[in-house]
Amino acid sequence: MKIYWFIPTHGDSRFLGTAKGGRPITFPYLRQIAQAVDELGFEGALLPTGKSCEDSWVTASSLLSVTERMKFLVAIRPGLISPSAAARMAATFDRLSNGRMLINVVTGGDPVELAGDGLHLNHTERYELTDEFLEVWRRELAGEDVHFEGKHVKIHGGKALLPPIQKPYPPLYFGGSSDPAMHVAAKHIDVYLTWGEPPALVAEKVAKVQKLAAETGRTVSFGIRLHVIVRETSEEAWAAANSLIQYVDEETIRKSQEVFARYDSVGQKRMTALHNGKKESLEISPNLWAGVGLVRGGAGTALVGDADTVAERMKEYQDIGIDHFIFSGYPHLEEAYRVAELLFPRLPLENQNSRSIEAYGEVVANNHYPDRKEAKASG
Repeated sequence: MKIYWFIPTHGDSRFLGTAKGGRPITFPYLRQIAQAVDELGFEGALLPTGKSCEDSWVTASSLLSVTERMKFLVAIRPGLISPSAAARMAATFDRLSNGRMLINVVTGGDPVELAGDGLHLNHTERYELTDEFLEVWRRELAGEDVHFEGKHVKIHGGKALLPPIQKPYPPLYFGGSSDPAMHVAAKHIDVYLTWGEPPALVAEKVAKVQKLAAETGRTVSFGIRLHVIVRETSEEAWAAANSLIQYVDEETIRKSQEVFARYDSVGQKRMTALHNGKKESLEISPNLWAGVGLVRGGAGTALVGDADTVAERMKEYQDIGIDHFIFSGYPHLEEAYRVAELLFPRLPLENQNSRSIEAYGEVVANNHYPDRKEAKASG
């Protein structure tokens, strides 16, 4: 497994749907989260994109010099930037970070937001554009001199003169639940992402993308985007989940769902269908809780439980092909530590922090440190 965290450039809090417990998004706070990700042994972190967020490229670039190991999963938005300019940006970031660049391809699902950014294409056309964009982007970073005449993209003599460190280019991540999205994934993408749906639904998507990729002679890896609420006991975890939405009232839910209803994103519609805007019956699958999606777009579900149970649920996803887990939790600084301390010892991780740390916890009786083996066993 590879476990990633989240840099909350659109805001952070102890509660959803309220200013109570909210935290200003400042560089010192984002730096704390990034350095926790770096130190604790996460593979890297996702940075969100859109009008509600600080710019993901500027933010990630600002955090390069204060981190050493973590990778940055940063968005490119076909239609908002040319593929040639995006290729140069990716190559530069990859070189300056010594190979710590990952690319999240975001086609977009809110026509109102997209119109505000000057993109006036329907759902199908946006995926046509994404297909053409990635064709050019991949070829340029692979070293080709590109001449391309598409319906939406026209490039004459496109070339990335300075290559990236990762070959042939930084890995491409991408999510989309519609048929056009899955065809794009099968043709271009390295890691196909799904939001946190019940395992049976995720398995259907994995099987479909695998089949489409095989038809083009490719293989694709798979990842899932989830929140996580893990505690020492199940009772504590569910209490924390309920606390997270304690200030979310019916009017806030109604207004949020009105906004999400305008999206033409199939994935967002699937997220909404998991709870239908109701606080009742939010556990939609064992330990999979849809409460976050009442007021948050995109990833709206969380794994909730004690560490052993959450690890078991993760392994169920792994059994159907998921090996990249992109997690978040409120607030993101403290929850990064909870996940690393409670979950990491129970998971087959690829990127454990390899540095030797002999002292765990506070010294006992001014005489000795607690047993490290005991700390690992208890999480």
